[in-house]
Amino acid sequence: MHEFRNAKKRLLMEKAVLINVITPDNTEFQANEYLDELEFLAMTASIEAVARFSQRVERPNSATYVGKGKLQEIKEYIANNEIHLAIFDDELTGAQVRNLEKELNCSILDRTSLILDIFALRAQTAYAKTQVELARYQYILPRLTGMWSHLERQRGGRGTRGGSGEKQLETDRRIVMDKISQLKEQLKKIDRQMATQRGNRGGLVRVSLVGYTNVGKSTIMNLLSKSNVFAENKLFATLDTTVRKVVIENTPFLLSDTVGFIRKLPHQLVESFKSTLDEVREADILLHVVDVSHPNFEDQIKVVKHTLDEIGASNKPVFMVFNKIDAYKYTPKSEFDFSEDRPGKISLRQLEESWVAKENSPAIFISALKKIGIDKLRNDLYKMVGETIRGRYPFTGFLWQNFDEDLTQDL
Repeated sequence: MHEFRNAKKRLLMEKAVLINVITPDNTEFQANEYLDELEFLAMTASIEAVARFSQRVERPNSATYVGKGKLQEIKEYIANNEIHLAIFDDELTGAQVRNLEKELNCSILDRTSLILDIFALRAQTAYAKTQVELARYQYILPRLTGMWSHLERQRGGRGTRGGSGEKQLETDRRIVMDKISQLKEQLKKIDRQMATQRGNRGGLVRVSLVGYTNVGKSTIMNLLSKSNVFAENKLFATLDTTVRKVVIENTPFLLSDTVGFIRKLPHQLVESFKSTLDEVREADILLHVVDVSHPNFEDQIKVVKHTLDEIGASNKPVFMVFNKIDAYKYTPKSEFDFSEDRPGKISLRQLEESWVAKENSPAIFISALKKIGIDKLRNDLYKMVGETIRGRYPFTGFLWQNFDEDLTQDL
């Protein structure tokens, strides 16, 4: 049966190569950005990426993901540099994993199994560990046939149907399905307990931090609630939902922080963590935190919106919080540069004005690390909670009417 790698047992940085394909659906720039994220995922799992390989194809090869020529190039590099791990940026089938292990003579991880590996490393409570275990078994189940390489020999001739290999496969399938059922029952019991806890919180307004992973949600949580939630510059630092009572000018509300989203978030994790994300679904206000210093933060916003829609939370009032303005890199365009105005080519002031004009939604630009704009964030949040208490929907637009002109000048 397929074994997940145990990141907790890694004492030294394991070396790996990263592999993806460039299809007609994305550009070379996007493919490189995806590999940057995959490298960050690898680093979070204590893996050092030493080389990258990309291939432009119409679609991934059904047997080996990449074509024969690229596969040979990767194989030679792995052999010559004593690499023992290859990580692919897309979800692989069981057959692809088996074929790649055979061809490359090394361990294979796809994006989903790497993320599951990180979640297993980050899970602290019994609830989070159960959710991750459920996601792992859901990942394994449809891949059992492809992972059983000895079945090819069992099916070699007539009369082998129902042989020992297929019987073992069916036994494994039943074991996995039974385990999934047990884990779902465990989660249902915990869900009922958590639902009771949420019901006992009274009629307080609920505010939930959402956003792409590693955008600074936990840091903002600490600043607003004056608590000490674990925050780290790594992906998925937070898995378990943290709820704190916050009081601003005698107005109390509940603030929650939960797991960050990511591009290609495995479906199994979305399913198993839906109960954890009840805090998001039941929130009155969403604080959508964005890393404005990331070159593709607009794509990350789309990923978060898609995930919110997937979990049934897309109809909530949203307050956009653009974080990390201290790290925003602004390179003015030359007089002969007539390209489209994009983040990085315009100032923070221009970026905010264009965002408000385009989206017509409340937004604020801050730096949680440098504590820039935090007082205004508290004040805006206080007004928004007050409007929610009074039942005023939609919001009246106060959040962008009094922009703090000194905000960006402090940088």
